Amino acid sequence: MVSAETVRNIVGIVGNVISFGLFISPVPTFYRIIKSKAVEEFKPDPYLATVLNCMLWILYGMPFVHPDSILVVTINSFGLVLELIYVAIFFIYATNRGRKKVAYWLLGEIAFFAVVAVVALLAFHGTKQRSLFVGILCDIFNIIMYSSPLTIMMKVINNKSVEYMPFFLSLTNFLNGSVWTAYALIKFDIYVLVSNGLGALSGALQLILYGCYYGSTPRKSDNNVAIKPSEFQLSARSPV
Repeated sequence: MVSAETVRNIVGIVGNVISFGLFISPVPTFYRIIKSKAVEEFKPDPYLATVLNCMLWILYGMPFVHPDSILVVTINSFGLVLELIYVAIFFIYATNRGRKKVAYWLLGEIAFFAVVAVVALLAFHGTKQRSLFVGILCDIFNIIMYSSPLTIMMKVINNKSVEYMPFFLSLTNFLNGSVWTAYALIKFDIYVLVSNGLGALSGALQLILYGCYYGSTPRKSDNNVAIKPSEFQLSARSPV
């Protein structure tokens, strides 16, 4: 008979694969930036925010904070590397003002993360207390980052068009949230559950909106549709 731990690991691996897809979804954006040698209207904000989010989840998954969470650490470590690459590309092609914004934001995030790590290790004793402190912070930042999908969903409702809400990205968000929700339920983890339960709900709402407004979306040829920054900000959130 397969143990619950084995099932949890299998679900976690599936979650890693789906989350990998979410992390690489902004690649077309940065390919465009490199090709045009300019950041155009794209903003670094969601990628900078995801850097901090990944760092917090990596800390949460450490054995001295929340044991048996190696799969949370692996996907967020990979995501952190990718997000830093995205930010570096943005930094290279941004204006001086944009570069200063990136530099200051990164320094602020590193300082904040250092404070969180020190407080978690020195002020809280035992993994239960540390999990509570870091887990709540992870959930708070994940919930804040859901403002981007909510903005896109409001745009869909107002325009009665899903032009700027890609179907496969919405589907991937839903599957990712659902898989990690299952992971959190097998060996109950309230903090992973809260973030990904909301993620699954957000993805489900996006799919419902897609079904409602797909028929009223104006049809355009691929050559006439410009890539919009908002299309990719939909996914710029740590998947775990």
